[in-house]
Amino acid sequence: MRLTSKILTAVILFTAVSASAQQPIPQGAMILMKTYPHFVKGYENGYLLMSDGTKLLYDDGREKTFLQKLDDSDPEDMFAFKYDRKAWTPEYLQDAGRSRCEPLFKKMYGASEAEVRKSLVSVDWFGGKVLFTKNNGAADSLRAVAKELEQHPELHPYLKSSGTFLWRKVRGANRQSAHSYGMTIDIGVAKSDYWLWKNPKKSETDHIVYANRFPKELVLIFEKHGFIWGGRWYHYDTMHFEFRPEILAANP
Repeated sequence: MRLTSKILTAVILFTAVSASAQQPIPQGAMILMKTYPHFVKGYENGYLLMSDGTKLLYDDGREKTFLQKLDDSDPEDMFAFKYDRKAWTPEYLQDAGRSRCEPLFKKMYGASEAEVRKSLVSVDWFGGKVLFTKNNGAADSLRAVAKELEQHPELHPYLKSSGTFLWRKVRGANRQSAHSYGMTIDIGVAKSDYWLWKNPKKSETDHIVYANRFPKELVLIFEKHGFIWGGRWYHYDTMHFEFRPEILAANP
């Protein structure tokens, strides 16, 4: 009787383990594996499997506020917002791309200024050169943007670089700026709009007035090559273009 009981217990445990192993991979995890194949190698038991042999928890299971999804993001949180590629006025608090899982980005681009600099390369950019990371093909994608924009002289007044790589925190927050990773470029600051410039003293959850002076054609060229645009954020930053192919893949 004891042996039968032990066998039954073993069968139950085996079934539970098998069911767990057969759980579907979350869509966001699959997108990360597809868009960042050199760094995200797989998914197992709730963890992303990284190329350096480490694991990264995909979803910490916590219910988070809007600000917590920005300040304390796991990989799953990065897909919590809508990047609407059809509408040109963002919906309230839809800031897809502002949520960045720092452990993931530091794995891919570098955990310090010195580490990020090791992967920076020079990219020709309309009369000058800018530093951009070669990781994940980001620099090649920026070169593709520049090549296509060369055929649009009407857009050239918007293209003066206002900065790429700069290891720093987001203004007023304790999280790293996307510029820290060398996969972001600001352009045309004289023609740009930023939510706090137009809505001084507003908080992150207040309702704000939208503004933009960038042409749609410029935005679509960047998006074609894997960049999201800060002008599609409710908290808009129209000078800002960030290499985030996973956000575009999640919002076709």
